[in-house]
Amino acid sequence: MQHLESQLQRNCFSYFRYKYPKLARLFFAVPNGGFRNAREAGIMKAEGVTKGVADTILLVPNRDFHGLCIEFKTETGRQSPHQKTWQAEVEAQGYKYEIIKNLDTFIAVIENYLSLRQETLK
Repeated sequence: MQHLESQLQRNCFSYFRYKYPKLARLFFAVPNGGFRNAREAGIMKAEGVTKGVADTILLVPNRDFHGLCIEFKTETGRQSPHQKTWQAEVEAQGYKYEIIKNLDTFIAVIENYLSLRQETLK
């Protein structure tokens, strides 16, 4: 399943970087997943890696939100309890959070989100 999510995420990044090259550096992945040995995991936790954080973050505000957090899932994938908690916390702080399961949905979410930017932010 992780491989399918990875492929979806890569496709979405390819689209975003092609369509929005001026914003490309403001849309990035959060390397929370993957398997690590106990020592490396301990170091990363001490550095601030946090369970449940979204897969990607777009640091571009729009009219309604401070930024956009995206969690990628397979068509049958579900959020973990940590992800649900993190979603509620960031939404309470004025961020938009979306779960993306396919490229078409990603394109629609990005286009809608960015269409609401204030003219001075474009």
